[in-house]
Amino acid sequence: MSGRRSKRKGSAAEREFAKLIGGKRVPLSGAMGGEYSGDVIGLGIKWECKRRKESFKQLDKWLEGVDAVACRADRDEGKVWMPLKTF
Repeated sequence: MSGRRSKRKGSAAEREFAKLIGGKRVPLSGAMGGEYSGDVIGLGIKWECKRRKESFKQLDKWLEGVDAVACRADRDEGKVWMPLKTF
């Protein structure tokens, strides 16, 4: 995918997610850092939005039959993966 097409795809994902949560896109898609880090701000959270052709296969596999997956690497804080409809 060309750089321009990839950028459009990412921007569309950000707009879609911001609308879904009643949030707003961050100017320059977070490229400025600091207070402007992340792609979307909503629900009191800074969000980084990712859109991939094939999703995240292992995480999706772990989601089969459950509502969410909690992950934690050694010496790291935990993270949660869930479908938007569950969120």
